[in-house]
Amino acid sequence: MKPLRAALYARVSTEHQTTENQLLELRAYAAQRGWTPTEYLDEAVSGSKASRPALNRLMSDAKHGKLDLVVVWRADRLGRSLLNALVTIADLDARGIHIVSLREGFDNQTPAGRLQMQIVLAFAEYELESIRERIKAGLSRAKAQGVRLGRKALIHPKSAAYAVVSDRSRSGGDVAKQLGISKETVNRMRRKVAA
Repeated sequence: MKPLRAALYARVSTEHQTTENQLLELRAYAAQRGWTPTEYLDEAVSGSKASRPALNRLMSDAKHGKLDLVVVWRADRLGRSLLNALVTIADLDARGIHIVSLREGFDNQTPAGRLQMQIVLAFAEYELESIRERIKAGLSRAKAQGVRLGRKALIHPKSAAYAVVSDRSRSGGDVAKQLGISKETVNRMRRKVAA
């Protein structure tokens, strides 16, 4: 019997995270079962996005009959949007490709497995929305307290560099070279000064 072709899908949301922890367990799981693995990694990509480079490649390979199953570390790696994740699952299911969630210990081949996956994905979406709500509340509070949000000013208005940027007789390129900043930064600062 031919070994099953397993897509090992891993995803992290930020550049400060790594997929390596997920992959170690996914690789070991596939090796124990004698599956032929192919890795699909989305790094620094939000799970709320429907379109992700590695997931798109995985779905294309599924469409072309190159996969038998998808293995994820946790169901929320598929997505933090319940609707997007369910569309992905339904598309894979329609192609006869089942999904195994390693940490939660279920697959979507059984009615109980499908129900568990939907519940886990609903909680993942709830968690993401709760995080967004807390961030929004924190930003509103900070703004109300007079905290300046956004980037810090590159050049203080009372500095000599500010006078150099403000001098319109010199080209943006010359000013950028003198200050060691990009021409785009000089232009942005000049627009701000003019406003």
